[in-house]
Amino acid sequence: MKLVDVSVRRPIGLLMIVLGVIALGMVSLRNLAIDLFPKIELPIAVVATSYSGAAPEEVEKLVSQPLEAALASVNGIDTISSQSQSGASIVLLMFQNGTNLDYALLEVRERIDQVKPFLPDGAGDPSVLRFDLNQLPVVQLALTGAAPERLQQIAENTIIPYLERQDGVASVNTMGGKTREILVELDIAKMASYGISTAHVVQALNAENLSGSAGVITKGEQDLQVRVEGEFESLQDIADTIIHLPTGRQIQVRDVAEIVDTYKKQSSMTLVNGEEALVLSIMKESDGNTVSVAREVRKAVEDLQSELPQGVKLSTVIDTAVYIEQSVDSVLNNMLSGAVLAVIVLLLFLRSIRTTVIIGVAIPIAIIAAFAMMYYSGQTLNVITMGGLALGVGMMVDNSIVILENIFTHRQRGASLKEAAVKGGSELAPAVIAATLTTVVVFVPMTFVQGLAADIFMPLGITVSFTLLASLAVALTVVPSMSAKLLSGRRFDYSAEQKPSRYVQFFSKFLDIYRGILRWVLGHRKTTVFGTIALLIGSFFLMPFIGASFFPDSDQGQIDITIELPSGTHLERTYEIAAQVEELLDPYEDIIDISYLSVGSSGGIGTSGGSHTASLTVLLVGKDERDVSTTQVMQELHEKTRGIPGAEITVQETMMSLGTGSPIQISVNGPEQEVLAEIAQQVVWVISEIEGVHNPTTSLADSHPELNISIDRELAAQYGLTYQQIMSQVQMAVNGQLATIYREGGYEYDVRVILPEDQRSTIADLTTMPIQTPTGQLVPLSLVAELEQIQSPTMIQRENQQRQINITSDVVGRDLGSVFADVQAAIERMNFPDGYSYSFGGQSVDMLESFTDLAIALLFSIFLIYVVMAVQFESLLFPFIIMFSLPPTFIGVVFGLFVTGTDLSLPAAIGLIVLAGIVVNNAIVLVDYINILRRKGMERYEAILEAGPSRLRPIFMTTLTTVLGLVPLALGIGEGAELQAPLAIVVIFGLLFSTMITLLLVPVVYTYLDDLSNWWKRIFRRKGRAAETSELAV
Repeated sequence: MKLVDVSVRRPIGLLMIVLGVIALGMVSLRNLAIDLFPKIELPIAVVATSYSGAAPEEVEKLVSQPLEAALASVNGIDTISSQSQSGASIVLLMFQNGTNLDYALLEVRERIDQVKPFLPDGAGDPSVLRFDLNQLPVVQLALTGAAPERLQQIAENTIIPYLERQDGVASVNTMGGKTREILVELDIAKMASYGISTAHVVQALNAENLSGSAGVITKGEQDLQVRVEGEFESLQDIADTIIHLPTGRQIQVRDVAEIVDTYKKQSSMTLVNGEEALVLSIMKESDGNTVSVAREVRKAVEDLQSELPQGVKLSTVIDTAVYIEQSVDSVLNNMLSGAVLAVIVLLLFLRSIRTTVIIGVAIPIAIIAAFAMMYYSGQTLNVITMGGLALGVGMMVDNSIVILENIFTHRQRGASLKEAAVKGGSELAPAVIAATLTTVVVFVPMTFVQGLAADIFMPLGITVSFTLLASLAVALTVVPSMSAKLLSGRRFDYSAEQKPSRYVQFFSKFLDIYRGILRWVLGHRKTTVFGTIALLIGSFFLMPFIGASFFPDSDQGQIDITIELPSGTHLERTYEIAAQVEELLDPYEDIIDISYLSVGSSGGIGTSGGSHTASLTVLLVGKDERDVSTTQVMQELHEKTRGIPGAEITVQETMMSLGTGSPIQISVNGPEQEVLAEIAQQVVWVISEIEGVHNPTTSLADSHPELNISIDRELAAQYGLTYQQIMSQVQMAVNGQLATIYREGGYEYDVRVILPEDQRSTIADLTTMPIQTPTGQLVPLSLVAELEQIQSPTMIQRENQQRQINITSDVVGRDLGSVFADVQAAIERMNFPDGYSYSFGGQSVDMLESFTDLAIALLFSIFLIYVVMAVQFESLLFPFIIMFSLPPTFIGVVFGLFVTGTDLSLPAAIGLIVLAGIVVNNAIVLVDYINILRRKGMERYEAILEAGPSRLRPIFMTTLTTVLGLVPLALGIGEGAELQAPLAIVVIFGLLFSTMITLLLVPVVYTYLDDLSNWWKRIFRRKGRAAETSELAV
């Protein structure tokens, strides 16, 4: 092969090329972004529409339904779902996989423009947004050490502006704290006596609190800027503000109102480790990198510490990048450990530092070259791509081992170093190219797989392919070149006159044993074949004992506790219950790093909720610092929270998020909300009896109490009042009206006009609340309106233009596949009313769809492997021989999953596809060498007995380097390593079993198919002779 020859003749040129690749790879490594998973772009769009003051039913009827009808015919739409809640409509559009979202969003906007004129007058313009999984806080900080109002000032004036200037930071949101507010509490009776309305007070405050430029005047040679200062300098200035009466008289604000210096009503409370705190949530830009942004925030926090007042502390509550960095580091450490084990195997077999260096150099060169290719292909360093590197680290030396062994063989036959390097590399170049391609082509079908499986594992295939192609280049260039320079000048000969080493003696005996077994199987071919079939059938009986799951469980050390009381519960009462839950953490204080309680939020950190909800996030210390798992702590807390009455409490363990929903999800559809609610509750009761089902809940939110004010327009008109006038006065009374801004000490505060609290805090207060008519007369609200307390739904869900309620559940203690099968059976036994239906979703359905796609990809991969080998051998028969190395793989895979207690998960399924490309490599090398020997004149039997023992050492070396290179990954050591463990286990056990059986089965199958080939040839020869004879007879 010319490439091998040039590499041996031009070592300096080759060295320069290698150094260039290394330099490029190191620069690329510095620029590679770090993340937990590859970027996942879900084909989902969100249409958000505001409709202030509207109830959920009104929002559903007037906003959500028209939008759904208009968008249902958009090309590529798979599912339309909507959430209608007070004052807002959210429509989610899920498109089919492969849809170009840019074009789809253009069509969505066109359809919205068509329906916009038919939306109610009070509705805002619908906003179309991409659904982004990354729009969650990257880092959350806690500010403690001062009063809540002081913390709020420090955050708004010092911390937030500085953080938002950091690269990649999109925004900073706060939770907790108090904001100062100036209230102007009106006396409606006094206002009526002066003949003024709220508008007079607001206009006066706004007009008297102004500063601005009045132009420029000249003084000598200078231009002076003229500025009129008129802003309020004290609260007394607000009270002294002049109000001009319609009669021409003047009064001051204090004549009709009282100025109250207070704080805005607290809607949430946050406590970190039991201390009241203000929490800042840092959001990254849509294209920002989590780790890069987090590192910028960490530096910013260090800079800010010196600027904070004495006693005030800014600390990190949650840093999502820490787990990412730990996960990537653990996979990197496992990869390095695997590389070391692979090199040790080489040293034990080769017993020469020189030869070990020649082969071992393939690992760093291939990895560094892969970094460059990853950078230019747009990949990131994450647990998937790093897992690909770790998977490839043991295989990187396979080609080099085969080439070097053949170089040794030619040295043993008397060739010079250069001649042996060129002949040894060129002779087996086609075989190693074919072996590499069989591994690479297995990833080609992944391009046709849709959904999460492709998004997650396509980067793994790309990374493995990069490393193997790089290692192939090293094997065909660097290894021959280094062999010609670094190998010993003496001929490599086991049979030298000096006494053989113990290693040589042991391996010679091992070769004799293998040669004897090989003779036996060749003499008992049927027994060998049927014995393999029996093992294969036996492995099927282990399948029921192997569970199925989507992704392996991971211990992130985070537990989320959600607390929900009846709607309308006061914040203080919610805090009392939350405090009881927090007390349950006392026995675990030795293993708890941070506890974060947020009252007034739901669904976890950073999400909004009502005063009746709270969330408690518990971060445990690292896995190596505790004796219990996060799952154990979660289950214990779940049992303890059952004893707290009056609240619905959910305890969940946080897992690696892949945007696939809950493990179990059941959607119930139908026309009537009340019937749906009843069915959903029945479903919860049914599935809660199934072992493994944990925290079954429904999406049906409790109805919340609402005071409905119905205005009698005819009566109101008699007093000269319009609907708008009454509504604005009620809004002013309850929420107040922003009049102006008061500045003091560099801070800005709202000045709000409102009724005194004792006139707006109860239903009775609102019933008797005076409404001012245009003539100045005061009439009670009850005279022109009817007040009624009702229960209103918090949210209405719909899917595909039908109302819907979702039931979700976690899975604990059993595999997802078994639990889902039981849930399916239980739901099928239920009787649903006419017009009501159910469907399944979540991780369970994603798992089944992914397994189906990967099964098809596996079959296609096997076909492509056959194609590559057919091209290599220029034969349709010999590839069939090699394909018989695949069935024994299944025996090893099943046995490995069974003995290790590992579920068949998505990573394990990917391992099967990878394995299909690996296991044929040994058979390729063996069959190729048998054919080489037969072409040189050997009989079939002697060629097999010569090729088997001759290729045994390189086969063992390549197998053990691959297996031991994956052992650290299979052990699942370190954060995030759980994701790669099933893949490594599948490859290890599959490759070991396949290798042991292949060394005996493939030679037997070779003889059978060779006999079949000879039989066909004899038949064709006979037909040919018969045809010739008939022609002669004619």
